[in-house]
This record gives sequence, C-alpha cells and structure tokens, in this order.
Amino acid sequence: MTPTQTWSPLEIETEGIGGAEELTERLTALGEDFGSLLTAEKAVVFRGFGVTRETLDPVFDLLLPNRLAYVHGNSPRTKVGSNVYTSTEYPQEFTISMHNEMSYAHAWPSRLAFFCQIQPGGGGATPVLDAAVWLQALDPEVREAFAGGVRYVQNLHDGYGLGKSWQDTFETNNRQDVEAFLDGTGATWQWKADGGIRISSVRPSTTRHPVTGVEVWFNQADQWHPAGLGDDTAAALAQILPEDELPQTVTFADGSPIPGEYVLQIRDRGLEAAVDVDWRAGDLLVIDNVLLAHGRRPFTGDRRVLVAMSD
Repeated sequence: MTPTQTWSPLEIETEGIGGAEELTERLTALGEDFGSLLTAEKAVVFRGFGVTRETLDPVFDLLLPNRLAYVHGNSPRTKVGSNVYTSTEYPQEFTISMHNEMSYAHAWPSRLAFFCQIQPGGGGATPVLDAAVWLQALDPEVREAFAGGVRYVQNLHDGYGLGKSWQDTFETNNRQDVEAFLDGTGATWQWKADGGIRISSVRPSTTRHPVTGVEVWFNQADQWHPAGLGDDTAAALAQILPEDELPQTVTFADGSPIPGEYVLQIRDRGLEAAVDVDWRAGDLLVIDNVLLAHGRRPFTGDRRVLVAMSD
C-alpha cells in the first residue's frame, strides 16, 4: 500500500512590490538561509513575481550558486542559455515517471530550479515526491532485491541512431574529453566500431541526504528498464534492437535481470504518492534533488518549462 502523502511544497507569493526585482531582493535578504529553508521544506514555489525569460538569469544566479552543465544527462533537452535547458522534449502525451535528477551518475545536482515560460494549455503539472516516502511505499521484497545496487548501461551513438549521441550527452566532440570525464566516475566504457560508446556503471539504489541523514529511494531503474516504457513501446523496441543494444538498460549490480513487476511497482507507487505542482507563466519551483523526486504529467497545447541545476 502506498503511504499517504501529507507533505506539500512551501508557496511564496509576491507582495506586489516590484515583480522580479522584488524576488531578487527577497532572495538576497535570505542569503544562505535559503539553503536551510529548502532542506526543511524540500521544495519552494514562487508565484506572481512576474519573472520572464529576460529577467530569469539574476534569479537563477541567486537560487543556484554554482549553475551546472547537463553533462552525462540522459533526457532529451535543448540548451537555451548559460547552463539553462528545456526541462525535457519528451512527447507531451506521455507521463514522465518520478526520478531524482541524474541519480544514475557518480555525482548529481543537489538543487534544481524550474521556470515556467509558457503555461500549459491543459495538464502538464510537475509532480514532486518525497523520496523517503517512495522508499517506504515499496514492498520489502523489492527493497531487499535492490539492496546491492543497480548496473546502468548506455549505448550512445555517434550522431545517428536511437537515443542521444555521445556528443550531445557530454557536450563535446572530443573523445578525450569524454574519457577524462569518465575516468573519475567509476564507470567502464568501450568505443564501438560504429563510432558510438558503451558505458557501464554500478550505482547504489538508495542514498542518504547529507544534512538530514534520511534514507531515500535514489535510482532510475524504472526509467531505464524496458518494462517501464509500457508493453507496446517495449515490444516495438525489441523488434528493432536486442536489449543489450538499447540506448539505455539496467540490471541488478551483478548483471542479473530486474523483474518487470518490480519496475512497474516502483513506477506506479511513485506516481501515486506524488503531489502535483501546477504551472502559471512566471512561476518558479526549486527542489532539493535528494529529498524529492520529480516527473511530468501529460499536457495539451503549449508548455515551456526551463530548468537549471546546482551542486
């Protein structure tokens, strides 16, 4: 049974003083205290401040002290500014399941900030989920099975193929840059005859928050496993490529397969326990990336949400 979610993000609204300038003044006054506030609240939503794309950078500079590039990221995105990206370009009719950003990587951002540039025509909420609640929502059998961690495998093409290229993933055209990055990650890799690269990484399935010490579910097994794609999509991919040649796959750390029913439980219980953050143009959402997982609900019409991240 999925635990009842009683938490919701803290919402801070404008006092009507001066739009985006008011928000920057309030964030400046908070200073480093904003970090403590975010840890305590897990997520903060800013509404009604009149932030626009043109006035966004100073706000992001205050919310994200060290804005990071999306290197080794697996989601389809477009870079639109100084380490600012579209939140995803996954088709709008699909749900994006819950995940902590880059939990498959050796290092991940500690904080994410989302900005709604264009309000969705309908739907399109960003669900957020207490990752400790997610962990407790899973059957003991599943938690025990994942105790040894997971193995992620990526097949990144050289410019043509399914999924992302290694050039887009690592934001470089230089193989030596890729190798230098991977050298410090504990991953193994192999350049393939077709110019692509195969990367294998073993990571834990949970982690603990560096401040609170709380243990949270922290992996993307359900997003990397074919079962998480739905029967039709998984079957279609199986007709095109063998499983070990898919753009991304996942097993238990020892290489043994993860049962599909485990994957569906992880995906579905996460979505069931999530709290939706609905968007209006100009809204900002900041989350602690360890304490909270996030996703995306399907939408109609236009929707443009930008994201940036910080360590």
